[in-house]
Amino acid sequence: MKILVCISQAPDTTSRIAFTDGDKAFDASGVQYIVNPYDEWYALVRAIELKEKHGGSVTTLTVGEAVCDPIIRKALAIGADDAIRINVEPTDPMQVAQLIANEAQGQSYDLILCGKETIDHNGSVVPAMIAEMMDLPFVALATTLEIDDGLAKLTRESAGGEENVEVSLPLVASAAKGMAEQRIPNMRGIMSARSKPLNVVEASSETSTDVDKFTLPPEKGACKMIDADRPEELIRLLREEAKAI
Repeated sequence: MKILVCISQAPDTTSRIAFTDGDKAFDASGVQYIVNPYDEWYALVRAIELKEKHGGSVTTLTVGEAVCDPIIRKALAIGADDAIRINVEPTDPMQVAQLIANEAQGQSYDLILCGKETIDHNGSVVPAMIAEMMDLPFVALATTLEIDDGLAKLTRESAGGEENVEVSLPLVASAAKGMAEQRIPNMRGIMSARSKPLNVVEASSETSTDVDKFTLPPEKGACKMIDADRPEELIRLLREEAKAI
């Protein structure tokens, strides 16, 4: 089985968010980057588990510049066999999806896995775009994934519950919580990651997006505390003062 896992870097959740260049660029000064958790903990680990069960290979693909190399090496240390980095700074989801689709097209991947979203942009659109561009079936928000004789059996989150689906390979899926358990790289994996192939390729298309300005969300307003024995006051405030979200 030949599996492609799309991984990206994201700022650690404790990072201070600020902008530079007239609020047109993210200020990366002092920011600690990590592998996007949905890509690492669920998509990548499940791909490795499937490889261990069925045989084959796991390749990671990242759209980004050389600053991404440390997080790619971590993915290799966890158990991926090799990696591809498309050497360009990502600017929008359409660009990322198109570059991934161009690189994956014709490579006979049985399964393309992505995390359900990145923790910095929370767009959750790139996996679906990849599937559309490659004319492949797509299952979103998968929480379980099993492969049996060329057939993928998945459980996915849906409104009000869960849905069980079966799809013939090849397939694109986005992984949500429950797909796998986080793995910590061991010393053997860390050492072997240094010699695993990391193939850097140039971008096959350009972005059509320009950033006008980044802004931080407004600060939270003051919180009003209502005594538990005054529900009528809470009802009044909700009716008269609460703003629609």
